[in-house]
Amino acid sequence: MKKTFAITLGLLCLTAFANVTRAKSPSNQMQTPASDDKTTPSYDMKAQALVDLQQLQKKYVDLAQAIPADKYTWRPESGARSVSELFLHVASANYGIPTMMSGTEPAPGFHREGFEKSTTDKAKIIEQLNDSFAYAIAAVKKMSNADFAKAEKKLGPDANDGDVIYILVTHNHEHLGQSIAYARMNGITPPWTEEAQKKGKPAAD
Repeated sequence: MKKTFAITLGLLCLTAFANVTRAKSPSNQMQTPASDDKTTPSYDMKAQALVDLQQLQKKYVDLAQAIPADKYTWRPESGARSVSELFLHVASANYGIPTMMSGTEPAPGFHREGFEKSTTDKAKIIEQLNDSFAYAIAAVKKMSNADFAKAEKKLGPDANDGDVIYILVTHNHEHLGQSIAYARMNGITPPWTEEAQKKGKPAAD
């Protein structure tokens, strides 16, 4: 993994971790202190992350298939990512973010440098989306529940592998919204919204 990629993602993590640390500080707590909370944890981060990633994969691929090939070079303005670059950015992060966890092997054949501009071919981009999600999902499946608490001191004093998976999922959600906006600006309704409308159900993008 390129050093610049690790630094960029590291800075992203540090910002997130700083916010989490502030939120956990005594001055920001509005409820019972964590040390006094004896409730058994009820949230399974591994299971939920897998559900999210599988649903995100389907939405990205469905949207990528719905956008015509001749729109893959479209961009909202100069300097913004094009449709192809946006989808490849998502794939690149799916390949890269899991390697922030110690012991996670990089995806074979993936090279970050120049990846976002490597192709505008619709079929190849959809293949990369599918392959990158498969890689990310496999990385999460290999984790035990205990692994989510495994420390990653290189990312920050309180960082752990759960934080890395959190960033992986939220990054995908962030750019799904951007992808939907790109599609809408080109007159394309997200397939899942169109399907819901046919059934007479309201559906958010």
